Parts: sequence; structure tokens; C-alpha cells
Amino acid sequence: MSRYGDPVCRQCRVEKTKLFLKGDKCLSEKCPVERRGYAPGQHGRARKRILGYGLQLREKQKLKRFYGMTERQFRLFFKRAERQKGITGENLLAMLERRLDNVVYVMGFARSRTHGRQLISHGHFSVNQRKVTVPSFIVDEGDEVKIRLRSAQYEDIKQVVGQNKNKTVPSWIAVDWDNMSAKIAALPTRQDITLPIEEHYIVELYSK
Repeated sequence: MSRYGDPVCRQCRVEKTKLFLKGDKCLSEKCPVERRGYAPGQHGRARKRILGYGLQLREKQKLKRFYGMTERQFRLFFKRAERQKGITGENLLAMLERRLDNVVYVMGFARSRTHGRQLISHGHFSVNQRKVTVPSFIVDEGDEVKIRLRSAQYEDIKQVVGQNKNKTVPSWIAVDWDNMSAKIAALPTRQDITLPIEEHYIVELYSK
């Protein structure tokens, strides 16, 4: 850790909004945004008005970091969203929300999206009874996401699940805590996604 503190939480202060990059820490009083709601550095308190390209870029970077994606991955998702019917920005958000690493986190089976990616990469989850090791896997309506039988015995995983049993889960996911599984009851809509994102700026950025 550098003298500037945790670089991940530092990003939340730069964006001046909670990105929930550190999982439960963002919900506690230890959250850097709660302790110091301005960007780091001697000019952090100065108000800077962002317009045009800067605003579009900020929204894209914010969304990209929220889901922990590289620029190449994010661009591929955007191109897929463009090819779908409907509103491109909403298509993009819905696809990102259906990424397996995000689903594992919001259903309460991981401490953060980063933790979810690690668990998936290590083969602890299955989708429709088949092991999946790709965090960017897109779940579909009717899919069952489950902690694999052997993995369910790990103390770390049991502790996370036990701590999150009272967690509020999005309505499009039906969680079965006893069986450590969840079913995708419906596809997420824009109303289900509460991120502080104005996706139309991202569409404008990539449309240039």
C-alpha cells in the first residue's frame, strides 16, 4: 500500500461516488468516500466542471472500473450491445449485470466482484450443473448458479454465505441459501440497475 492509501478505494474518491469496489467495506464507516468525500491530493477539494468529452470519458471509466474490466473487454461488450435490438446503453448495462462474477457477488456468495472472479476462476461455481471458470460468462433466464458440492465445504465460502443471508438480493435472482444456489428468475431491466451511471454518455463516446 502506498502513502496515498488503497488505490482501489482512492478511485471512488476520484469519481466522487461509491463504486463498491471493495465489497462490504463500502457499506461500513471505513469507506473512504464516507471519511473523505473528495479526491486525493492538494487540489482534491477544488471544484472542476467536467463537460463534453471529459464527461463521456468519466462515465465510461466509472462503469468499466465498477465491473473490473479492461478497455478491450469493455469495447467488446459495447459492440455486442450495439448489435442487439433496443437501446444500446440499456443493453450494455443489462449484459454487464448478467456477468457471472457480478451475479455471484449480488446474490451474496462473494465479498466483492473481485472475490467473485477469483472464486469462479478457481472452479468453485457451476451453471446448470456444469463447471464454469470464466468470470465474464453471461447467465440467461432460467439458469441455475450453484456453489459446487466440494467447494461448499470450504470454511471461507461458508463464512461468506452465512454473513450474507440477510442481504437484499435483486428481484431477478431467486436465492436458495440452504442449497447454496440461485436461479435467474428474469433478465435484469434498467430499473433493476441502481448504479450512478448515465449510460447515454458512453454511447455518445463510442459513436464518434
